Amino acid sequence: AYNIHVNGVLHCRVRYSQLLGLHEQIKKEYGSNVVPTFPPKKIFTLTPAEVEQRREQLEKYMQAVRQHPLLGASELFNSFLRNAQQETQQIPTEEVALDICLSNGQKVTVNILTSDQTEDVLDAAATKLDLPDDLAGYFSLFLVREGMDENLTFVRKLQDFELPYISITSLQSSDYHIVLRKSYWDMAYDGDVMDNRVGLNLLYAQTVSDIERGWILVNKDQHRQLKSLQEKGSKKEFIHLGQTLKYYGYLKFDPCITDFPEKGCQVIVSAGNNELNFHVKLPNEQMKEGSFKVTRMRCWRVTSSQVPVSNGTSNPCNSSKCEVKLELAFEYLMSKDRLQWVTITSQQAIMMSTCLQSMVDELMVKKSGGSIKKMLRKRHNGSVHRSDSQQAVKSPPLLDSPDPNREQIVKLSTKLNSVSLRGISASNSANDISGDDFHGNYAFEGIGDDDL
Repeated sequence: AYNIHVNGVLHCRVRYSQLLGLHEQIKKEYGSNVVPTFPPKKIFTLTPAEVEQRREQLEKYMQAVRQHPLLGASELFNSFLRNAQQETQQIPTEEVALDICLSNGQKVTVNILTSDQTEDVLDAAATKLDLPDDLAGYFSLFLVREGMDENLTFVRKLQDFELPYISITSLQSSDYHIVLRKSYWDMAYDGDVMDNRVGLNLLYAQTVSDIERGWILVNKDQHRQLKSLQEKGSKKEFIHLGQTLKYYGYLKFDPCITDFPEKGCQVIVSAGNNELNFHVKLPNEQMKEGSFKVTRMRCWRVTSSQVPVSNGTSNPCNSSKCEVKLELAFEYLMSKDRLQWVTITSQQAIMMSTCLQSMVDELMVKKSGGSIKKMLRKRHNGSVHRSDSQQAVKSPPLLDSPDPNREQIVKLSTKLNSVSLRGISASNSANDISGDDFHGNYAFEGIGDDDL
């Protein structure tokens, strides 16, 4: 059997026979010429080397399916992952109540099935809030972790291939919540949302929350104006003023480390306005601020590696003394003829790459004159189709053993799995990134043999 890790989290456990069954279904529905090569059956028991080879082949197969614009968005593929998630966690299908948090701390309780996917849960929340269907796609569900002093860490955006109730239940921690938040970056679309009473209230609550959290910068005069508008109940005017403030609509990440402009710098990264903003503390305690526009990023990758816990030793990782190190690196056009790699070491590296990808999606739709409403709804449904020049970022695998008593297996993440995305700068060509750059997202670890 194999563990499948998606976006750095154990998603499900499947056997070779189940994956073979999925392959046969995909081949039947879409044709043999579309489906990637599947690792063949073996008559005899596999050697350890063959077991590892098969695991790598299965991992590449799942990555190839997910990256295919048709197969990756298919209900066949995503329902397989959802069913496997439910089966792995051994949670039966039944009616349950699930709390969805709003930005102002209020909770909306929706009655759903444990087998309801992300889209179903979002629709249930929209219905409970009386938010029209055509506006539901402007919002997404995010998994967040509440830390000290009520600080929120955005872990990831919930995807179409997972069951939110099972995803949060399997974490077995009251620190995790599901939060409803807008899922677009261009503030020009705020107008569509504000035309609706419920949309206005949600956007207002998010703006107030981001200001109170310190994500949006406000000076004393602006604070007085905002307070006055708040007392008058002038929500639209409050938001319009908020739109003029620094970092409006940005998502702020936890403090982390970067190698720009020097190695080992502490940095606070924020994503918004089609950029990553850096607030860097240099080794000499000097503070600097700068931004990296997504349109000047040639490509980026997320890498994961197993490193020993800081204990003064350099021993290989084992189950008790090993932690996962995540890095987001992007190649940036610093000047006309100079590209430079910038690296961020952060446990939220996957979330950062997801933000970059959604910015690219939005820019490409806008550039082509497409409908933002359709794009947001398709993104929510997991069916944003990308051409070869818009390959989706695939998140890196983090591998662990499902059985703590089982001997640790050599993990692919020790090899630094990387993923790359072709950016949207004019300098890109078909030869910019080789096919070997595309790895990650679906990670496999063999935990048994299922040949016969």
